[in-house]
Amino acid sequence: MGKCMIIGCGGVASVAIHKCCQNSEVFEGIMIASRTKSKCDALKEKLQPVTKTVIETAQVNADNVDELIELINSYKPDVVLNLALPYQDLTIMDACLATKTHYVDTANYEPLDTAKFEYKWQWAYREKFEKAGITALLGSGFDPGVTGVFSAYAMKHQFDEINYIDILDCNGGDHGYPFATNFNPEINIREVSAKGSYIENGKWVETEPMEIKRVYNFKGVGEKDMYLLHHEELESLALNIKGIKRIRFFMTFGQSYLTHLKCLENVGMTSIEPIMYEGREIVPLQFLKAVLPDPATLGARTVGKTNIGCIFRGKKDGKDKNYYLYNICDHQECYKEVGSQAVSYTTGVPAMIGAMMIMTGTWNKAGVYNIEEFDPDPFMDALNKWGLPWEEDFNPVLVD
Repeated sequence: MGKCMIIGCGGVASVAIHKCCQNSEVFEGIMIASRTKSKCDALKEKLQPVTKTVIETAQVNADNVDELIELINSYKPDVVLNLALPYQDLTIMDACLATKTHYVDTANYEPLDTAKFEYKWQWAYREKFEKAGITALLGSGFDPGVTGVFSAYAMKHQFDEINYIDILDCNGGDHGYPFATNFNPEINIREVSAKGSYIENGKWVETEPMEIKRVYNFKGVGEKDMYLLHHEELESLALNIKGIKRIRFFMTFGQSYLTHLKCLENVGMTSIEPIMYEGREIVPLQFLKAVLPDPATLGARTVGKTNIGCIFRGKKDGKDKNYYLYNICDHQECYKEVGSQAVSYTTGVPAMIGAMMIMTGTWNKAGVYNIEEFDPDPFMDALNKWGLPWEEDFNPVLVD
């Protein structure tokens, strides 16, 4: 069917690459490009003998637009799947524009110097992508990503209008370390230590970090403490889903994680302000990242399940209606299949599906779009086929 260039070779990229190789009817060729070529080569060595997909590798600095343009021009992919860092979204988008290549990512741009997740930087590219006749698909992970597809599906099949959405992200996995993060520690800690916020009546309401806590009993996991966080998909869903009055995002955290985090915060280890150390500048959070276990190594030791989904409240035929769409994913099953834990798996599978939607022309609109702006049905079918089957509950317990 075509060729895909995958930029990045971390935990999520590894899952997406495994999935592309399982789906070689669509992904005839992939190029894995990363700053560290040896990582790409190791994956190629492991996967090439068991897939029909032709795998190539390359070294690239995703901060460098010219390098990216040169690589895209030499490989000529149908789509670029950006699984690098959120700081690199814009340089990769620039390179896609210059080469007229479709673009897919899983997380919105944030500047290196402020923990600020918003879409304005990427939305500013709308007209340019439209003029170039290419698509940029934003946020094709799980949250953002599947949560947006779930919302579009609920809107299409279950509601006339959706008034309330609560996104619940539960990780019931245990890796046995006193403290570790399930994805990039730098991004994870920035998210958690930032102020929380949610959208009510079209306005952002800001909360202190971890100020709002709820307890929820998750199917497959059990009862967990969850906390209200800011999350990027709130911004696009509030605009794209009809009838929204309030939309919130909750994530579960264990007490040990929060205690460690508080302590690290108190001593300045989570700061993104550079400090001088032995004559050179270092960023404490980046140093902390180097000390913590690499999330890609957690798979073998993580047991338990994740449960991520959306609770919708709205109207159908004039009547109030509640509806819960969610996915349960098992850490050990993921590890057996692709050598990673469920947090990477739940992001990597939708990344492959998003690239497939664009590559096959199933989703075909020039411009910059969030995932909920496309027809959800083919994506929902693909989730069931590629390892993230969804479940429905028509009488869910609501979050107050």
